[in-house]
Amino acid sequence: MKRNGTVKDIMVDVFDFPHIPYWFTIKQAMGIIKKAFIETDKCVHPMAILIFDEKYNLMGTVTLRDILRGLEPKLLKPEIMTDYAGADIDKALATYEANMFNESAKNQAETQVRDIMTPAKTFVTTDDSIAKAAFLMIHHNISILPVLENGKKLAGIARMFDVYKEISNMVL
Repeated sequence: MKRNGTVKDIMVDVFDFPHIPYWFTIKQAMGIIKKAFIETDKCVHPMAILIFDEKYNLMGTVTLRDILRGLEPKLLKPEIMTDYAGADIDKALATYEANMFNESAKNQAETQVRDIMTPAKTFVTTDDSIAKAAFLMIHHNISILPVLENGKKLAGIARMFDVYKEISNMVL
């Protein structure tokens, strides 16, 4: 890593990253992920889709995790974690397993992605350091970070994978 490496050096152009409008459904997002990443054997980390509004303003992202949670709302309920406490995980999940990802998941797949997305709240600029990107990703528990040009225009995405690669090159 160059001593003064910036986010611009590692970012992925916004148009090279899959993106959809907020009114698309979970099912449509799944199809895009399948075509963009899985069927093409294109290993892009993380597998996420950018979500935009009508004016092409970034609203947030949808990851594989968001999709799985959106298909099975029971995964979000606190009693599941209560069942885990002091119990064998397999036994705790047994009560949920029979009904998870069944016909209701097909109905949930019609939910709009805006209802399951992770809102975009944290940004970096093209001139920010890679260390700042790493700091923000760690402290906000995110694996992609929108990159702004001139403080307002979305220019690209910094991915945890690329931040890690640059930092590991410096360390090793």
